[in-house]
Amino acid sequence: MSTRPTTRLRELLARPGAVMAPGVVDPLYARLVAKHGFDAMYMTGAGTSATRLGMPDIGLLTLTEMVDNAARIAAVSDIPLIADADNGFGGPFNVRRAIQDYERAGVAAIHMEDQVLPKRCGHLAGKQLVSAEEMVAKIKAATDARRDQDFVIIARTDAIAVDGYEAALERAEMYREAGADVLFVEAPSYEQLEGINKRLNYPTLYNMATSGKTPFLKREEIEAFGFKIILFPNWLLLSAIKAADGALEILKREGTIASLAPQVPSFQEFFDLVGMQEVRALEARYGVPEKARTDY
Repeated sequence: MSTRPTTRLRELLARPGAVMAPGVVDPLYARLVAKHGFDAMYMTGAGTSATRLGMPDIGLLTLTEMVDNAARIAAVSDIPLIADADNGFGGPFNVRRAIQDYERAGVAAIHMEDQVLPKRCGHLAGKQLVSAEEMVAKIKAATDARRDQDFVIIARTDAIAVDGYEAALERAEMYREAGADVLFVEAPSYEQLEGINKRLNYPTLYNMATSGKTPFLKREEIEAFGFKIILFPNWLLLSAIKAADGALEILKREGTIASLAPQVPSFQEFFDLVGMQEVRALEARYGVPEKARTDY
């Protein structure tokens, strides 16, 4: 019997070094992450909002939409999935439901922030916070609601941008005492990085968001600061946007895909990425007649 993704993530966190989790927005990206042998992946809230709604991350997605997306991603891979759970979608009882829904969806961990409703991306200005006491209550509700004790609760504070660095560390200490498994201090500067782990002495998360507010460091540099998880939220999506934009420019200018064809995966490579060989193996296993089997 294979190890549960939750247990697998706990094992990874117990090892030396940091776990790298590229950001994914749908099952196709999850298959790409698996293809390249990463140990974990991350469902980005900003990316999910962009792909599901074509809108910025300003708290528009519901719990149901977020869990549905997470379930589809988790279904195609055994790699532990860390998922954005916004601010828990309300108070402690909303958090209880959120945790249980994410857990049923096959997610290994969630992170939840201390923003008010409606929330917004942690690297946008204009954020507002709930009281530290309210967030503590939500963390307690989260840890109490999980059925699998290996399910990882990550508590995020956005206090640096609102109340400053010291206030963020004070909140993180409170969230640690409330039972969070990992602490996530959002958007620190380079000068603030070293003090986070010296002060908290606890598993922490580094969010390498595309805004540049937190520096683009190498894995070994981040590990040296003591962080245990590194998120790369929307880098795959942004890479795809750049490539698609270029393809459309060529198509518009040339009126043909002839020059594009050598630059993209082949028809067979595309179908193999999304599981064609698994389909073929199952057809053989189930005795589907040869002439009816899927083929290129």
